[in-house]
Amino acid sequence: MNPTKYIFVTGGVTSSLGKGIIAASLAKLLQARGYRTTIQKFDPYINVDPGTLNPYEHGECFVTDDGAETDLDLGHYERFLNVPTSQANNVTTGRVYLSVIEKERRGEFLGKTVQVVPHITNEIKERMQLLGKSGDYDIVITEIGGTVGDIESLPYIESVRQLVWELGEHNSIVVHLTLIPYLAAAGELKTKPTQHSVKTLMESGIQADILVCRTEHELSDELRQKLALFCNVKREAVIQSIDASTIYEVPNLMLEEGLDIVALKKLNLPKKSAPDLKNWNTFLHRLKHPKQTVNVGLVGKYVELQDSYKSILEAFIHAGAANQTKVNVISLHSEYIDEANAAEQLQGLDGILIAPGFGSRGIEGKIETVRYARENNIPFFGICLGMQMSVIEYARTVLGLKDANSTEMNEKTKNPVISLMEEQKNITDKGGTMRLGAWKCNIQEGSLAHKIYGKSQITERHRHRYEYNNKYRNQLESAGLIASGVNPDTGLVEIVELQNHPFFIGVQYHPEYKSTVANPHPIFVSFVAAMVKHKK
Repeated sequence: MNPTKYIFVTGGVTSSLGKGIIAASLAKLLQARGYRTTIQKFDPYINVDPGTLNPYEHGECFVTDDGAETDLDLGHYERFLNVPTSQANNVTTGRVYLSVIEKERRGEFLGKTVQVVPHITNEIKERMQLLGKSGDYDIVITEIGGTVGDIESLPYIESVRQLVWELGEHNSIVVHLTLIPYLAAAGELKTKPTQHSVKTLMESGIQADILVCRTEHELSDELRQKLALFCNVKREAVIQSIDASTIYEVPNLMLEEGLDIVALKKLNLPKKSAPDLKNWNTFLHRLKHPKQTVNVGLVGKYVELQDSYKSILEAFIHAGAANQTKVNVISLHSEYIDEANAAEQLQGLDGILIAPGFGSRGIEGKIETVRYARENNIPFFGICLGMQMSVIEYARTVLGLKDANSTEMNEKTKNPVISLMEEQKNITDKGGTMRLGAWKCNIQEGSLAHKIYGKSQITERHRHRYEYNNKYRNQLESAGLIASGVNPDTGLVEIVELQNHPFFIGVQYHPEYKSTVANPHPIFVSFVAAMVKHKK
């Protein structure tokens, strides 16, 4: 049995260069050559997980089957590789320190002085090798968050230095991603920031094996030669990563640049066969050659930042390609929608999606949006909070319970159609107290949900605290809002739908987390199809 090989991906010059996409693209190519590959992300911030971060800070929080709240890059890993990730794939400085401090309190260090080196770095190295030692993977790619030279990244960089040394020759490589800025005034690309970045990495004892250069313009041969010479890497290991029209093009661009071949060569691994990207390229072709366009309104309260709803936007790309339809997502801020302007704000949309969220800001706008979609027969899809809003709207408008609400928004409401489960009521520590991860759901035969999924039991991922209040279920069902999906163990309602409507469904879980290029999510696929039909 060959030892697992490790690839470390670091970034320099600036953050947000797309380390996650490069890591996912390289993994995709290695996977397509027949290597069992996984990716993990190490984040240098001190939050134990991104669950308590505002989406404006760090984009959406992605959730795995095992209920880990993780960085949104794990979403890219799953979408590209079509392999589920877990808690082991995302580690933060907060988690590392928490673990070391708990060991210290239990006396596990036998009275030693606990220090960054070796105790923190040992913890990091152990976690870096967890997936590798499982025996499930030939290659583990580890993305180090942040930028080389940051104070907070130092323990990670030091851990990588030690690991590269411990693993021995040909068992690990370091890929360094940098920016080659274009100076318009001089009319040229500049390599100096990259030289500095590589030098900073070398000061920490790490020599980059491969340079991936983000650029808006083609890198000339001369420039590549210069980078190779000054950064101490082979000429073939200077890889250009030019801006692409979609992230799903990047694996092909990396294939052209030979990133996977250089990596395999340095790891002393056979190339095996050429990468099998047939299905991937079929998807790309459909994505680039749509037959029609639909406009969907994404109603939420974090719409200014694209990354807040990353998985939803990607799910629309997968479902759009499956329908050969370009899905134009029009972001609408729920705070600015009310009864007076709903018709004007929402006109011309082929479908409406109400996004997940927390807290009471922008709630009435969401409820008004549901009413508009329901009364005007516009295809409607509510996710998590969006589903809860549809229940509140129905209770208010159709059942006439004018003050119906969620206890999240109004603790004193007389009609809490959405409320906390009993065991949630005494919790003060907000971190990780939600219903998280994969839960089962039984689907009613003959329902829209059953038609969409084509099966009667599914599992979907959750991230929420408040629930559909079963005390109102009979009233709501007899008035026409059907609970078509229910959790078999708790009896909690997972899916609601309307029967006399072109397409109206609300789900308590987050289907967007499971949508991948290879398996677009069935609800998104059906929703896009419904929009196409509605438009015609």
